[in-house]
Amino acid sequence: MNNNTLRKICVVTGTRAEYGLLSRLMAAIQNAETLQLQVIACAAHLSAKHGMTVNQILADGFQVDAGVEMLEDGDDAVSVVKSVAKGLIGFADALQHLKPDILVMLGDRYEMLAAAQAALLMNVPIAHIHGGELTFGAVDESIRHAITKMASLHFTATEPYRQRVIQMGERPDRVFNVGAPGLDLIRHLRLLTRVQLVTELNMSLNSPLFLITYHPVTWGTAAGMEALQNLFAALAAFPQATIVWTAPNADVQGETMHQMIKRWSHNSILNVHLFASLGSARYLSVMALADVVIGNSSSGIIEAPAIGTPTVNIGSRQQGRLRSPSILDCDESEEGIHQSICKALTLDFQKLAAQKNSVYGQGNSVEKMLKILSEVELKHLNTKAFYDLVDKPLTTPSKDRL
Repeated sequence: MNNNTLRKICVVTGTRAEYGLLSRLMAAIQNAETLQLQVIACAAHLSAKHGMTVNQILADGFQVDAGVEMLEDGDDAVSVVKSVAKGLIGFADALQHLKPDILVMLGDRYEMLAAAQAALLMNVPIAHIHGGELTFGAVDESIRHAITKMASLHFTATEPYRQRVIQMGERPDRVFNVGAPGLDLIRHLRLLTRVQLVTELNMSLNSPLFLITYHPVTWGTAAGMEALQNLFAALAAFPQATIVWTAPNADVQGETMHQMIKRWSHNSILNVHLFASLGSARYLSVMALADVVIGNSSSGIIEAPAIGTPTVNIGSRQQGRLRSPSILDCDESEEGIHQSICKALTLDFQKLAAQKNSVYGQGNSVEKMLKILSEVELKHLNTKAFYDLVDKPLTTPSKDRL
């Protein structure tokens, strides 16, 4: 088929974690006979201090059609605002050049807010993944809902999230419960063995193995620095542990937090290994071998239960998301963190987590999203009437119809 007749589906990605969740959908679009994949890489992907993860996108066989450099120096709120402003200009140029039929984005970060604003004002329909969720401890909460109101298609991870998007006034026939794409990755990825990881990471992986990701709490009274010190103190009670720690996001105070973790890991007598980025395959492989996932990342809420590893979720950053029984929520105190890690290491809790009880679907979201992106009528896709629930019930569960 001539490229001029292909439907152009543009995927925008800004972080290592979100790219991992999008990669299988990107491959499916690239392999579809009637679709043309376009890729915009931005923000941390183009930053050396965050691992220059655009190279992973290229290594996976994707062409990056546009790069939007947007990260300003500094990790305060003003720098983030300036990054959004810079990104808005870059996305305007990229969209003008690529002229996609649909722009696909995932989640709730400020990079996606810039992309969504540009697409809305340039009349490019947005397909949004992971809308309708709640995270009371992060500014992402507001960004996610704002993108929902700018998007034309919605791919949610659970039925309650689908109902929430409809509650926000989105048409039920444009909101699809497809499950979480992270489960697709787990279902289809060939995980590395312990021996392979030891070789690739050049480190031992002795038990207990802790996989840690701790991000700044970007909303509320605490930025997470005191909690981080409490986490350091709690980990000291496990001198025999192997700790694999992945760096925090490029959020407000993210770089400050990263430097604190670097100093602690350098001075600690514990067996700590800090990585700017592991990549999806290595990250999920370590997660599968880990005894506990610790921190406040969404991967501990969505992916860890599906892979069978207990989670110690610290603080309020993920408050509001649906939970599996293998997740232990704790406050930010040293005692609370320590007690939760001890409980997660018990045989009974390890057996509970091994049941892989996930509330985020069956790992078949990519095929559902691909069908919708391929078949949805483009004409009038950006025309949105508010679906008012006054005198209307919330709809029955989605049957994935167009």
